[in-house]
Amino acid sequence: MFPIRDTIPSRTYPVMTLTIILANAAVFLFELGLSEDQLKNMFFLFGFIPARYSQSTWAAVTEFPTGYWPFFTSMFLHGGWLHIIFNMWSLWIFGDNVEDRMGHIRFLVFYVLCGIAAGIMHLFTSLGSTLPTVGASGAIAGVMGAYFLLYPYARIITMIPVFFYPVFIEVPAVIFIGLWLYSQLFSGVASLSATTQVGGIAWWAHVGGFMAGAVLTHFFVKRHR
Repeated sequence: MFPIRDTIPSRTYPVMTLTIILANAAVFLFELGLSEDQLKNMFFLFGFIPARYSQSTWAAVTEFPTGYWPFFTSMFLHGGWLHIIFNMWSLWIFGDNVEDRMGHIRFLVFYVLCGIAAGIMHLFTSLGSTLPTVGASGAIAGVMGAYFLLYPYARIITMIPVFFYPVFIEVPAVIFIGLWLYSQLFSGVASLSATTQVGGIAWWAHVGGFMAGAVLTHFFVKRHR
C-alpha cells in the first residue's frame, strides 16, 4: 500500500515540516555530487553504527571519532531516490497535521527526539552491527505514532497495485498505520533470527520511533481552553 494523501486539511502552514523536507533534500543533493568512496565515507562518519558505541575496541581500531552526533545526522542521510522520496512523502502526509496540534517549534523538538529514540532502539537490537544506518524513517515513524493517536479516524487515500493496475481506496488511519506497525514488528522479529549482518531496513528503529511518538505526543500537543 502506498499513501497518496489524507483527508484532514491543515489549519496552519506546515513551516517546520517543509523545512525538514528541504533540509533532507539539500543533503541528498549534496550526496549526489560525491564519488562512491566519498559517499561511503560520509555514511560511515555521519550514519548510525551500533558497534561504534557497543564495541569500543572495534571503534578504536577503525579510528572512528568519538561523539554522539550520528544519532542526529543519520536522520538527514538517504541511500537513494526511492528512499528519500518515500520518506519525505510520508512526512508531508502525516507531519502537517501533527505540526498543527503541536506548533512549529514543539514539532521540531518532537521530531528530533523520535529520531534519537529510533537510534537507541536500533542500538539495543543490533549491538554488534558495523553497518551504517541512514534515513529519516525512525523520526517519521514517531510522527505516524502521533497521527495514530490524534487522527485515528482520518482517511488515508491509498494506492494498491492490482496486476500492475493502480486501485485507489480510502483506509482509516488507525487501520493503515496499524497494518504498517504490524509489518514492522513482524519483520523486526524475523530479523532477530538472522545469523549474519544484513543491510537494509532498520525495522526496530521504526518501532522505537513509533513508540516514542506515541508516548511523547501527550507532552507536546498544545492544550486549548
